[in-house]
Amino acid sequence: MIFTSSFQTAGHFPQAVAISRGLPRGWQGRVYKALAPSWSLVKTTDQTRFIRLYKAQVLQKLNARQVLRDLGGDDFILLCWEAPGEFCHRLVVAAWFKKELGLEVSEFNPKLRGHQEWLRKIKERRT
Repeated sequence: MIFTSSFQTAGHFPQAVAISRGLPRGWQGRVYKALAPSWSLVKTTDQTRFIRLYKAQVLQKLNARQVLRDLGGDDFILLCWEAPGEFCHRLVVAAWFKKELGLEVSEFNPKLRGHQEWLRKIKERRT
């Protein structure tokens, strides 16, 4: 499964992959900068303009299938800074995966049973 989340919610999981321009202090996890918006884009406050520019500057230059391969298949959580429910580029990435590959990418919620089961299965595979 593929999820999106914030550093605060899911940054401690080994499946976490940062897709933001900036990283938390001491971040030791994986990073995929190709999906990170530029600093000037991060400062864009209009959501419609941000989406249009992010698609043009970032997503249209990438191949969704290759990004999926780069990230190791389908067991990862894409992270950025914004809290769940706030607008951020990870939601645009989720919609892009849906459009390009038909993949459902939902926001990770550690309280949901299905999400807990996914984590348990991942841990079992690693041991």
